[in-house]
Amino acid sequence: MCLPLVKGPKVMGQLASQLFHGQVCDIPSLTQLQCADKRPRVHFKCAICIWNLLLSTLKMRSKEQSLSVKQAIIRLKKQNKPIREIARTLGVAKTTVWNILKKKERTGELSNTKRPRRPRKTTVVDDRRILSLVKKTPFTTVGQIKNTLQEVGVCVSKSTIKRRLHQSEYRGFTTRCKPLVSLKNRKARFEFVKQHLTKPSQFWNKILWTDETKINLYQSDGKRRVWRRKGTAHDPKHTTSSVKHGGGSVMAWACMAANGTGSLVFIDDVTADKSSRMNSEVCQAILSAHIQPNAAELIGRCFTVQMDNDPKHTAKATKEFLKGQKWNVMQWPSQSPDLNPIGGCISLAEDKTEGKMPQEQAGTEDSCSRGLAEHHQG
Repeated sequence: MCLPLVKGPKVMGQLASQLFHGQVCDIPSLTQLQCADKRPRVHFKCAICIWNLLLSTLKMRSKEQSLSVKQAIIRLKKQNKPIREIARTLGVAKTTVWNILKKKERTGELSNTKRPRRPRKTTVVDDRRILSLVKKTPFTTVGQIKNTLQEVGVCVSKSTIKRRLHQSEYRGFTTRCKPLVSLKNRKARFEFVKQHLTKPSQFWNKILWTDETKINLYQSDGKRRVWRRKGTAHDPKHTTSSVKHGGGSVMAWACMAANGTGSLVFIDDVTADKSSRMNSEVCQAILSAHIQPNAAELIGRCFTVQMDNDPKHTAKATKEFLKGQKWNVMQWPSQSPDLNPIGGCISLAEDKTEGKMPQEQAGTEDSCSRGLAEHHQG
């Protein structure tokens, strides 16, 4: 049966409905849609729209009814209810009721048929090749994997490659930075840990931990992230202030023991030129002025000084100074800043100072940020 041309706004709906329910055997051509009885009834552009709709309807399937609805249709049919009444009672189309009854009569089943999915672009061999590339070189990019697959005749998108990796529980993360420790120093660190693993608490209570650190006067060196919406980049709540030359920084020396923290000495208070550069002479001046008083207050007469292998600590003049003081100095393995517990205390001090800023600059930068925000909104 050829599809007759229909006038009015219902033309596309009637064409699609008749085609979907199998009432059309021959799909009309564009010329048939454009005119009937040699009289133009539909504009050519409208005919193209109707034609595209008909083609899309061939690939479209309606939403399948739930199993409970299908069982209700069968139950009402057994009560000799007409199809029109069943459709009105359950709120479904008459054709839906008819199709379900026909399917029950033909197959004896009511379960929903499994809808076919789009076929996978990659085979099992391709998936294994993607995983092998990632396992062999974890730092490879999705673009590089795509290029490698194209060399063997597999053309897939980056999204497909990401999905295959996600299905194998691979995710992209930011790399963790670890200090580059040589094999010699790794062995030394391991031996140090084995020697001190079983030391009693009395041994650790006698140690005076020391270290130097740089403290930024204004804010941290790293970048900060903010949650905001598009178009609010210049809102004062979403911006960070900056000062000339980064705000500057100071070098500080600190010490601590099991009983508490000791002195916090700023290097520019010790140097003659008020700079933060620390050398062997400045190190000796700080040690001679602060080791003995802090050790007497926190530990007592018998104590052990801990220092890392910084060049100013291992300098010949510093070693002679320590030998003359007759202090017990702990032998410390190279490249081991993570073994010093004072690092956590220094991190807390840096967190407390982060975000502190001069009041004059704060007011100036807030007004500038506010002006930028108003200009952006305008």
